[in-house]
Amino acid sequence: MGVTRYCRYPPEAQSKPKIGDYTSPNLEAIAALRPDLVVVQKNPVHLAEKLAALKLPVLEINQENIAAIYKSIHDVGAATGTEASAEKLNTSIQNGLEKVKARVSALPRVRVMFVIGRSPNRLDGLVVSGRASYLNDVIDAAGGENVFRDALAPYPAVSLEEVMARNPEVIVDMGDMSDTVGVTEQHKRAVVALWDRIPTLAAVKQHRVFAVASDIFVVPGPRVIDAARAFAEMLHPGLNLGL
Repeated sequence: MGVTRYCRYPPEAQSKPKIGDYTSPNLEAIAALRPDLVVVQKNPVHLAEKLAALKLPVLEINQENIAAIYKSIHDVGAATGTEASAEKLNTSIQNGLEKVKARVSALPRVRVMFVIGRSPNRLDGLVVSGRASYLNDVIDAAGGENVFRDALAPYPAVSLEEVMARNPEVIVDMGDMSDTVGVTEQHKRAVVALWDRIPTLAAVKQHRVFAVASDIFVVPGPRVIDAARAFAEMLHPGLNLGL
């Protein structure tokens, strides 16, 4: 069994052979493992086609939103003869998300921006979550309203001027912390301090800028429940979902 260098959950995954990452997989390393099945997320380097050309069995999945997560779990279960476990997992995820939705249903929706990319130590090169992203679905489930939900791209590049015009009430910034290993609390405080330079933003005025560095926000899968809970607690002060 092999995994990408970003596969850190469950912890046992970290001890498995590494075969590269999302955009630069090592085809030779994959082939050397002689896998019975290669599960790949749809990606820009057309990995499924390259693996098929090597006569390797491939299942390509798409996890662009919550509905796609359910389908990918179903498809993996069907391909591996674990349909019952896949159905159980999907039911567990659905139940967990419904509980979050029920807790926030009577609360005012909060206007939020999630920063997925940014120039290090600067407020430019901003890339945010758009409507067609997994994160948009999670924000919605947590009682939030993505201020860039009208963007057609899953992760559009935006200017600081656009952010100021939309004036989010909450900013969740993972910008330069997408590689979550080794991110310090000092680094997170520095990220919050960057936004303090724009005191007119509602999120800054209300001290509701959150710097996060967790794979739950960028690796769609069973931990979508954890992501929804984390969002709900950031969006709704005083809400405790037992994280």
